Amino acid sequence: MPRDLPSGGEAAAGGGGGGGLTGILTNHALLAGVLGCVLAQVAKVFTNFLSEREWDWTLALASGGMPSSHTALVVALATAIGVEEGTRSPLFALAACFSLVVMYDASGVRLHAGRAAAVLNHFLGALPEDHQLAGLSLRDRLGHEPEEVLAGAAVGVAVGWLFASALGGGGGGGGSGSGGRMLLL
Repeated sequence: MPRDLPSGGEAAAGGGGGGGLTGILTNHALLAGVLGCVLAQVAKVFTNFLSEREWDWTLALASGGMPSSHTALVVALATAIGVEEGTRSPLFALAACFSLVVMYDASGVRLHAGRAAAVLNHFLGALPEDHQLAGLSLRDRLGHEPEEVLAGAAVGVAVGWLFASALGGGGGGGGSGSGGRMLLL
């Protein structure tokens, strides 16, 4: 259902959807996305420990790795929108398509760019010390293996669903015909 947009005066006065900082702090979809991203970033430290048996806290701020935090962010956002607005809403469709693009990029373009950087690093390491490119190293942990993207999506669905449901999901118009609850079929 189309929503009425606030007039210029209502928007300036903070009406019609809660603008400003209050609007940001009460935007369940935005908060779910940020929380999904943060949880996935912190989880990288623990998943790395399980595979490498060493703590690397720099991974909490790094790209690449298990799970994909970019995927967790966009999937949590889309899931929270689906819970609040319904899965038939154009906003959910936009968020779902955006999520698919991010996931494709993470496991396709960025993954292969990282692999290309690893190959270049191999050749750069073989250069003589006096070469102008000696010592140069490219970041090669850029993208994600498909299982890392799937793990990020699982984090995103769980966080988005739980966050939006716990904080009043289903109150946004319910375009899914289920009182606002997201339909999976």
